[in-house]
Order: sequence, then structure tokens, then C-alpha cells
Amino acid sequence: MEYLVYTPQEGRLQTLRVELTTENTTWFNDNRKTGDIASISDVEGGLLIQTLDHHYPLWMDGLSRKDIGYSRRKARELHQQEIT
Repeated sequence: MEYLVYTPQEGRLQTLRVELTTENTTWFNDNRKTGDIASISDVEGGLLIQTLDHHYPLWMDGLSRKDIGYSRRKARELHQQEIT
């Protein structure tokens, strides 16, 4: 499936071909509010962060789920840092 993602390193939107699987994605199913981190995925040599809101998914080149300890909190910090 193709995703339109925001790439902060380039400051633009781009299209990535993404297949979300149990091997490359961590889902957070206990979301409570808009803006919560829904999932983090290892995609195309980067980290894809998806939230429960109207923002495009964020793709961080050169990062992985392992790099952030599979942490929702660290994903939230990255997302807030890059979106604001």
C-alpha cells in the first residue's frame, strides 16, 4: 500500500510503499485520545510513526523501532519535536 508521509529531514511529503506486518510494526491498542501514537514501523530504512489524528504519518530516515526502544513515549517525543 502507498502512504503519503511527511519527511522532516527533507521538509516535504513523499510517497512510500508500505506493508505493515507483525514483524515490522508495533501497534499501541490502548489509545485514549486524538493524537496518541497508534503504531511505529520499520519501513524503507526509517521509522514510520502514525498517530490518531489528521497529521500525515511521520517518516524518520535512519531510525528504527529498536533505536527508540520500541517506546511509545519516545515516538511521541520525536513526533512532537518534528511536527511543532
